Amino acid sequence: MTDFPAARRATLTDDEPYPQRWLALAVVAVTVLMIILDATIVNIALPSVSRDLHISAATQQWIVTAYTLTFGGFLLLGGRIADFWGRKRTYLVGAAGFAIASAVGGLAVNEQMLFIARAAQGAFGALLGPASLALLTVLFTDAKERAKAFAVYGAIAGGGSAVGLLLGGVLTEYADWRWCFWVNIPVAIVAIAAAIPFVPESRAPGETKYDVPGAVLVTLGLTSFVYGFTRVAQAAQQNAAPGGSGASGWGDGWAWFFIGAGVLLVASFVVVELRVRNPLLPMRLVLDRNRGGAYLTSTLVGAGLIGAFFFLSLYFQQVLGYKPIEAGFASLPSTLGVLIAAGAASGLVPRLGPRPLMVVGGILAAGGLFLMSFLTVDSSFWSLAFPGELLLGLGLGFTFVPLANLALVGVGTHDAGAASAVLQAVQQVGASIGTALLATLSVAAISSSFTDAVKSGANPQDPAVGLNAQVDGYTTAFTWAAGLLLLGALVALVLVKATKEDIPTDADSLVHAG
Repeated sequence: MTDFPAARRATLTDDEPYPQRWLALAVVAVTVLMIILDATIVNIALPSVSRDLHISAATQQWIVTAYTLTFGGFLLLGGRIADFWGRKRTYLVGAAGFAIASAVGGLAVNEQMLFIARAAQGAFGALLGPASLALLTVLFTDAKERAKAFAVYGAIAGGGSAVGLLLGGVLTEYADWRWCFWVNIPVAIVAIAAAIPFVPESRAPGETKYDVPGAVLVTLGLTSFVYGFTRVAQAAQQNAAPGGSGASGWGDGWAWFFIGAGVLLVASFVVVELRVRNPLLPMRLVLDRNRGGAYLTSTLVGAGLIGAFFFLSLYFQQVLGYKPIEAGFASLPSTLGVLIAAGAASGLVPRLGPRPLMVVGGILAAGGLFLMSFLTVDSSFWSLAFPGELLLGLGLGFTFVPLANLALVGVGTHDAGAASAVLQAVQQVGASIGTALLATLSVAAISSSFTDAVKSGANPQDPAVGLNAQVDGYTTAFTWAAGLLLLGALVALVLVKATKEDIPTDADSLVHAG
């Protein structure tokens, strides 16, 4: 592959940083946003998609699940492919494949075609995501510059979901749901055209033999695990629907089968990784106290965050009666908070170290969710939702920037893609567990609230009774999500010991192969 001439030098170190690194950051940021947007942009369009393609309520969830399964399942393999095959090459293939899959999704004439396209989007996203973050790791070796680069990543990671809801609402209401897919095509084309001249190639030095047994085990294990929890969440949501049983989603035997199979497969993967010469996931990445703490914190944040946007979107549309585009705009305060905090965090990480910001960020985000646990049927947007979202966004911005920095600092070129993939994989696993857990708790609260109201003499046919029960379910989810974020802050406080002196990267370990 031909690279930009300046990238042909054999090595680049802290003393000689890659001159086009900020342009490269802009290119990478665009595609990272595209991946994160795609996880939520289709959500608001689900009713329109299902209506046009005659997709039943029973199979509608596969529009989302097909993407999350392949994305979560292939992340670790995608990270190692980026390390060994070349991060720029993997990035370009991922972006091109993502664009083609998006085009097919927009042209879908039936549910099978759409589900296949969504699965392909997830698979190519699993190449694109780790390659993008690994490129940031090897391009920015100076502590202050790396903090700024990760501030961009943190802002995208924290605010991208809300932007996706807004963009999905705009495209669905004023254009067509198919543009929720087609919008990726010009973005990917621009990214590819810019990446060819401005992004340098880099790959792992030394032995680059693939760990095929490990790749098979972890891909099947993560896919099975994520699918099991997805089934729990889907069962809980269906049981909460009108005419549903109101039962917990944990009664699904197949869900437990897939969760158990996933645990066994991942455990087998760990055994294999401890024995093979060139592991897919070197255990030193996970067993390092600071990095392990970052990964565990990321899992808890992913679990709590999904509850915020999922249940808040339902509250806006089903309780307050907002249109999709209005619900999208109403989700923007969290993005504003992320942008403010991420910018501030980029300057604070090199001065304070990662732990203080991660702890403060977790507390702020939990405070925002806890504030929203007081929402009622007739709460005004500005009284609770706006300040709650703003606090949540500020907390996420202060969390994601040091989190990404800490999880990847000092990793070295050989493992940058693998470490990036682990960070994204644990967020995906956390989101799946969080969705199942919070959906189940929400359903239980809805059933309990409805039953109590009827026992107190309320008319079960009165729409207000059902609406109040719904809000009780959402606010219960917010409360538990706040607890997950607080637990994440506690994990950071106890496990993360890195100081500001630990943030600079060893220049000798960051060698860019041209």
